Amino acid sequence: MQQTKRIIAILFLGMLVLLAYSTFVEQAHGADYAHQHIYGTLWFCILWGILALLSTIYYIRCVPSGNPQNFLNKLPVHLLHASFLLILIGAAITHFFGHEGELHLRPNHATSHYTEKTDGTSIEMPIELSLRKFHIVYNPGTNAPADFVSEVTWKEPDGNESHPATISMNNILTTHGYRFYQTSFDEDRQGTTLTVTHDPWGIAITYLGYAMLALSMLLLLVSRRGAFRQLLHHPALRRTALLLILLSTGGSTALAVRQVPTVNATKAQEAARQQVMYNNRVAPFSTLAHDFLQKVYGKSTYKGLSAEQVVIGWMMRPDAWKAEKLIKIKDSGLRRQLAINGRYASMADLFTSDGQYKLLPLLEQAGQNAADSKPLRELDEKAGLLLMAANQQLVQPVPLGVDRLSDRQVSAEILYNNVPFAKVTFMLNLTLGFLLFLILVARGHLPRWSQSLGTILLAVAFIAMTVSYLLRWYIGGRIPLANGFETMLFLSISIMLFTLLLHRRFPFLLPFGFLLSGFTLLVSHLGQMNPQITPLMPVLQSPLLSSHVSIIMMAYALLALIAFNAIYALILLARGASSHTVETITILSRLLLYPATFFLGIGIFLGAVWANVSWGTYWSWDPKEVWALITFMLYGVAFHRRSIIFLQSPRWFHLYLIMAFLAVLMTYFGVNYFLGGMHSYA
Repeated sequence: MQQTKRIIAILFLGMLVLLAYSTFVEQAHGADYAHQHIYGTLWFCILWGILALLSTIYYIRCVPSGNPQNFLNKLPVHLLHASFLLILIGAAITHFFGHEGELHLRPNHATSHYTEKTDGTSIEMPIELSLRKFHIVYNPGTNAPADFVSEVTWKEPDGNESHPATISMNNILTTHGYRFYQTSFDEDRQGTTLTVTHDPWGIAITYLGYAMLALSMLLLLVSRRGAFRQLLHHPALRRTALLLILLSTGGSTALAVRQVPTVNATKAQEAARQQVMYNNRVAPFSTLAHDFLQKVYGKSTYKGLSAEQVVIGWMMRPDAWKAEKLIKIKDSGLRRQLAINGRYASMADLFTSDGQYKLLPLLEQAGQNAADSKPLRELDEKAGLLLMAANQQLVQPVPLGVDRLSDRQVSAEILYNNVPFAKVTFMLNLTLGFLLFLILVARGHLPRWSQSLGTILLAVAFIAMTVSYLLRWYIGGRIPLANGFETMLFLSISIMLFTLLLHRRFPFLLPFGFLLSGFTLLVSHLGQMNPQITPLMPVLQSPLLSSHVSIIMMAYALLALIAFNAIYALILLARGASSHTVETITILSRLLLYPATFFLGIGIFLGAVWANVSWGTYWSWDPKEVWALITFMLYGVAFHRRSIIFLQSPRWFHLYLIMAFLAVLMTYFGVNYFLGGMHSYA
């Protein structure tokens, strides 16, 4: 048994290292190379098979025999492990017996064959498919695609009855065990290309594994004899009330500046409500103006003038505005190269005395792929925006026939633009978080007054960000979970919510909630994630999107709290704190691991279902998928404290949780910034 256990541990660790290594191989050599040399190889499948087989044998040997009642008490645990085995079996069947290919259709041309993806052979289907029409559905008044639609007809080759069907993004055709997905279209927009998959058994078994996984997780949370319910009633948590409650827009300056021509504040407010086409949707002029000034100047106002006044001024009198130091240049090397003093340049600074554009030779010299060309191209983009305003090309009117916003929608969007919810909240939360953490470290507990004040201010921050999030939802007409900025907003709100729910019983979580939510909003602010409200790309227009992303974000919020909890536990251990205090923190971490890891698992497999509906494969070894799997596997280890000796030590247990959280950071940030992949659209 011990020898088998060691082999399993080595294989498990080796698999984690291999998976992590594979994502960097894909980044260096491409997805096809990684699939050809790692993910799609026989040896890779054999490794998974050996790990699954040895784990199953070891698990069966560890299950006590001859006691039906004990077996029933452990039924949720048995189902959980069986679900993993079932998912692997389904994946193996898909890999070895599933078929995938492409089918190209032109109007009024029927075919019953598709081309196999692996070897290019022609495979016959039991149905005949023909294309009636392909067309693109656009968002109203824009050139942004909302959906790609193939209207087809299928029938059995020897039958007379025809069956019309529509295939589009997230709307597949399933018949006779075959699934057809919208993939691409011809340049003349007359023909379409469909992905064809035939995998009735693999998908069915895998989905059964997903369902069993969800059921087992639910049973583990509600079972009276389960570890989660026992932790809820652990004496260490009951003693919490008796413990010493553990460790306890910038101002404006009056400037003597010359006046520049623009409209007065009243006219600007009226203009703010005018509706224009912006980011492929109808929006108030206020939104365009705020994004314009934020992009060019880095702030929402300029010398006391609103964003609307600045844009209108540039459109009215560009000759008078070209000397204004309005263009922010963050790169000091570029400023020296252009002989510009200070962080801001005027439009005149970018042209020579004879009207030559100074950036043109620099752009030609830098080249398309040079790493040092990024600040140069950002500056060129800002100059381009100002030229568009000067040439009356920035504002596009709403075309006739396109629905306009209601007055209420316009007011909501202007409120969202004018109130810096996220900026104020991250400044407040970080400041209070650091102050409360210093009190916690210095005094060993949080005084009652600091708890009360902290709770009130955290509730205010939570309400403010919730209002901001709901406003964004109302403005965009969709749940805001489509890009990095929106997921960070949801993550910060989740962290504050969990902190408010738990801090009364565990007061030391209060500073951690402030810090985590503050850092989350700060990262979104500094990382320049896309804050604009835009229509969703077609593949994201699925109800599974909001479920997948929101559940994953709730998991990350809980795992972040666990990580801060672990850091605090290590600080207490280093200071020789009482064993009761450390035990309470340890029990809390073990308790939160259940919903956190379960949310993560359910979110991953909801994403797999969404992927299968969208592009025909529930697992494609995309870097973010791989790192999410690594994270899930790492946190799964933390549940095996009885069989893994080093996790029985509070010090090593919390150190392991901190190391595991690095995988969360890699999954969310590292993949986006270093590895890319299909999930980079977020």
